[in-house]
Amino acid sequence: MSTLFNRIINRETPAYIIYEDDKVIAFLDIGQNTKGHTLVVPKVITESVLTADEDTIAYVNIIAQRLALKLSDVLKASGVNILTNANPVSGQTVPHYHVHVIPRYTEDELKFLVSSNSDTIEETFTFLKDHLG
Repeated sequence: MSTLFNRIINRETPAYIIYEDDKVIAFLDIGQNTKGHTLVVPKVITESVLTADEDTIAYVNIIAQRLALKLSDVLKASGVNILTNANPVSGQTVPHYHVHVIPRYTEDELKFLVSSNSDTIEETFTFLKDHLG
């Protein structure tokens, strides 16, 4: 499966690469939700965090943390969001596992809207307890 990220990894599509080793590549997100918004992408092809093996997930997140620390320091960010999306319903637009490192400067830059849920926390807990074993 060829994705935009495979083309970046293979240098077929240009990107603003800020970090690379034999397992991952990290580059500025073209959308730049905030200054320094970076994507950490494994070079191994896997669709999302739900399909990636544990070693890949661990390594991608280690690099994401390292970059978050450096970006926060260099860009004088007050905080950082580190997140991933799995499947289009969650906002994943490229079917290749990646982690967003989003430096934060003010609370107003990025909002996660919460919708109401008709289930109570007790109902959800009971259901999960019964089904997750």
